Amino acid sequence: MNQNSQETTIMNLSVQGGSAATAVGNPEKLRNLMRTVGMLPVLLLLILGFSLLSQNFFTLQNLSIVTQQASVNIVLAAGMTFVILTAGIDLSVGAILAASAVVAMLASMSPQYGMLGIAAGLGFGLLLGLVNGVLIAFMRLPPFIVTLGALTAMRGLARLLADDKTVFNPELPFAFIGNDSILGVPWLVIIALLVVALAWFILRRTVIGVQIYAVGGNAEAARLSGIKVWKVLLFVYAVSGLLAGLGAVMTASRLSAANGLQLGQSYELDAIAAVILGGTSFTGGVGSIVGTLIGALIIAVLTNGLVLLGVSDIWQYIIKGIVIIGAVALDRYRQSGART
Repeated sequence: MNQNSQETTIMNLSVQGGSAATAVGNPEKLRNLMRTVGMLPVLLLLILGFSLLSQNFFTLQNLSIVTQQASVNIVLAAGMTFVILTAGIDLSVGAILAASAVVAMLASMSPQYGMLGIAAGLGFGLLLGLVNGVLIAFMRLPPFIVTLGALTAMRGLARLLADDKTVFNPELPFAFIGNDSILGVPWLVIIALLVVALAWFILRRTVIGVQIYAVGGNAEAARLSGIKVWKVLLFVYAVSGLLAGLGAVMTASRLSAANGLQLGQSYELDAIAAVILGGTSFTGGVGSIVGTLIGALIIAVLTNGLVLLGVSDIWQYIIKGIVIIGAVALDRYRQSGART
């Protein structure tokens, strides 16, 4: 198969999978637009509602807090978007974040080379993501089972590396990432927006991006067209691991500490909820990073607003669980609507 025909086939596959990367007429463009910004009214309604219920919500200080709280989830959800677009799942991102944060903190203890903690956290996250990718791409094990097992194993690894204690560094050389800003914009927010921009570029403007949509739309057809499906799967789980490592550096820089027991707990659920709320389909092939950004902001606004209203942690978990179930139900509804 020559290069031109292969590229044509890939583009056709991505359209069949519902990719927002290509458009096949106004109805398809409209459908993609609704998937991308369909939850924006919900975000605006939440902001309006919490502003009316709490005078402390719509303030510059609190909005800054909301965006900083959202930043780590945005980064994790960006990686999760890559994975779910291929009809996969990564339940281990919270545990990878914890393990990578511990490694970053341990590496930062060196008086002269403390900044290497950043590279250590990123590299360890990438390594753990590649482990998931190898098991899924080469051994063809189900992503749910692999990452569920990895969640437990990597959580244990994080506790082992930290000797089941909190690793604390009061002189953390990269603490500025979690606590400082540039022209009033927090570093955490800048990093999250850069990740979103880079993810958008990869998914919308590169060959690997088109291939990700194609594999999610129909993996077997993608393989027959000449796409190396294993490379795509390895890539998306590596990206997920790398961004979990970045989230680890961001979290550790804010706390100047890390532990394997509590850090990153249930972060994977927030990331998945953000992706699905943002319009990415669990069955793969459909979705956008802009939608994921909106979904992550919904989660952050909801969490912050409930805290300001004095809602207990117990009810916060219940409400967020309902949101996740509702997101999946919404995804099913959107799929059934697309078929009619």
